[in-house]
Amino acid sequence: MLVVEIVIPEGNIPSLGKFLDLEMLMFLHSYERTEAEYRDLFARAGFKLTRIVPTPSPHSVIEGVKV
Repeated sequence: MLVVEIVIPEGNIPSLGKFLDLEMLMFLHSYERTEAEYRDLFARAGFKLTRIVPTPSPHSVIEGVKV
């Protein structure tokens, strides 16, 4: 499975995704996720996160395989 989404970096690294995370929380009651949160989400859905491929944009390609 491929997911194109913003992955929030761990720690105190500046990121556009962190700003969007605040907007999503305020307006949509949702949030962006870190790699660990995607790993957990994939596992709960029966997938294993195999890699995250960064792109020149704020989005990354998140790859998972069915387990």
